Amino acid sequence: QVQLVESGGGLVQTGGSLRLSCAASGRTGRIHVMGWFRQAPGKEREFVAGISWNSGNTLAANSVKGRFTIAKDNVANTVYLQMNSLKPEDTAVYYCAADTDYNGGYTRDDWYDYWGQGTQVTVSS
Repeated sequence: QVQLVESGGGLVQTGGSLRLSCAASGRTGRIHVMGWFRQAPGKEREFVAGISWNSGNTLAANSVKGRFTIAKDNVANTVYLQMNSLKPEDTAVYYCAADTDYNGGYTRDDWYDYWGQGTQVTVSS
């Protein structure tokens, strides 16, 4: 079992920044990939960014590339999502997720086994 707890959401103005954190506990040695997803009201959950737990390779969705950065701290078992130049369309509940079965990718939510409870990000115009 892996437990994930997100923090760092909040209300920010357009153009502002936030940093989300996701602390993992439990059997963290089984984690291969960590990802961030988001879900806006009335929309499907979508991939935001992912990172390989061992290699550090990353992938970001085109909608956030150049504005959001995913990073990890293996000692602290924590993954971060630095969000800059925020836009109203970034408003959503953000979830972190862990893949312990090595599905080989980042973008599909059904590749992930464990999910956090989510943290709200609201960007005002």
